[in-house]
Amino acid sequence: MQTPPEIEFQGFDVSPPVEEAVAAHIAQLEQRFGRITACRVVMKAPGQHHRKGGLYEIHIRLALPDGREVNVGRTPPADERHADLNFALNDAFKHARRQLQDQVQRMQGHVKRHEGLPIGTIVRIDPSGEFGFIETGDGQEIYFHRNSVLNGGFARLRVGSQVTFAEEAGEKGTQATTVKVTGKHTLRT
Repeated sequence: MQTPPEIEFQGFDVSPPVEEAVAAHIAQLEQRFGRITACRVVMKAPGQHHRKGGLYEIHIRLALPDGREVNVGRTPPADERHADLNFALNDAFKHARRQLQDQVQRMQGHVKRHEGLPIGTIVRIDPSGEFGFIETGDGQEIYFHRNSVLNGGFARLRVGSQVTFAEEAGEKGTQATTVKVTGKHTLRT
């Protein structure tokens, strides 16, 4: 860690076992990802608030490279187990480990990014009413059959309608499947 961890106790005295437990949890986080740049842990003693009762509040903030952060604030209002400091601490750091793991996977590119379906424009509809062609963003024309249009929308299509679609290899080349009209103003009435 580039800076020493900041640990703050609010509303109760610091005890060596609690300090040791926090230090052990922080060490586990550093084992998972050694590039944590800063860590701040705030532990609040139970207050006599009507809403939260006697539950500990644990807040953890981890600063990571590239401006990324992990922020955990654990005080589930209906979970009376958070009246026990050890449970509250373990629960908060469990969530911090999970969020840190997710951030590390994103940083390393292991999280699959879902790209949206391609968008095209209807450029031709056969007069027989059985098929048509979609022009893609790169100017390619792709065949589609009326059965590929979702929700029976083929009859409402017109030239100029924008659609999303999936591509697949057909007998005579690339064809569009799962064609779906986008926007409410692109259908014939």
